[in-house]
Amino acid sequence: METARAHLQIDATQHVASAVPTAKLPAGNFDLPASYEFCARLAKSHYENFTVASWLMPREMRPHMYAIYAYARMADDFADEHHDLAMLDDWERELDSAYAGAPRHPVFIALADTIRRFQIPREPFQDLLTAFRSDVDFKGFETLDDLLGYSRYSANPVGRLVLFLFGYRDAERQHLSDLVCSGLQLANFWQDVAVDLGKDRIYLPRRDMERFGVTANNLAAHTSSREFRKLMRHEVEIARAMLAEGGELHRRVDKRLSRDILMFAGGGMAILRAIERIDCDVFRSRPELTKIDYLKLGWNALCGRLEA
Repeated sequence: METARAHLQIDATQHVASAVPTAKLPAGNFDLPASYEFCARLAKSHYENFTVASWLMPREMRPHMYAIYAYARMADDFADEHHDLAMLDDWERELDSAYAGAPRHPVFIALADTIRRFQIPREPFQDLLTAFRSDVDFKGFETLDDLLGYSRYSANPVGRLVLFLFGYRDAERQHLSDLVCSGLQLANFWQDVAVDLGKDRIYLPRRDMERFGVTANNLAAHTSSREFRKLMRHEVEIARAMLAEGGELHRRVDKRLSRDILMFAGGGMAILRAIERIDCDVFRSRPELTKIDYLKLGWNALCGRLEA
């Protein structure tokens, strides 16, 4: 899944390294502070386009973001790295224990505390597991609606969890958050078309490929034809429209969260611009953000604006 792709650093800590390949309890005694620290080290050992708790995230919220991230990160590894449904089943049983008030694994000791403090329902955590299980038996997507249906489980729950942390529980804000999360996930998919091909994954909807005259063989040959670039421009515009609409969420939350929303939505927009800078030829080189892009992201977030 596209929540994170970097490998865990070897020297992060012995406890964190031992946590990745198994859902079983790691060695050691974990009280609540040690459990939050476990989650923080796991989160900080990964690098992505945007960290789960950005430098604009209020400091008091970061431990809870790390707990949520650790839950998703480890389950993602069980699916993507190990292709092991049994590990995901174990992880779901740990989630059951957390909601029953008897967590054992350090991730769930921290997560249970976060769940209790912010009265977070089980559904978004369960939805993420649904997405991870589908990753184990990846079949691609026939239509854009099918792909967005996947994002409904793989990306949107994260945004909703963040809203719960800040006290927002209404359907209107959740809808806007869903647009940001799905739009950002689409941007990441289009950024990594070539990377995902190497993992036998095609996220481009088959109907869209057919419409623009692009085949799976064309993709496998890394053929950046006029048809392929038209297809990519089409997908880029869909993602941009979602991010622009969803980005309005920043006006409907307090400043603490508003800036982070602008970082995420603006980051998705920046990825789309990076794709366009190379004329959508993602086979020639992976479109990446520059230091200037990151500086502009931070400045725009501080100024309260979203650059399309």
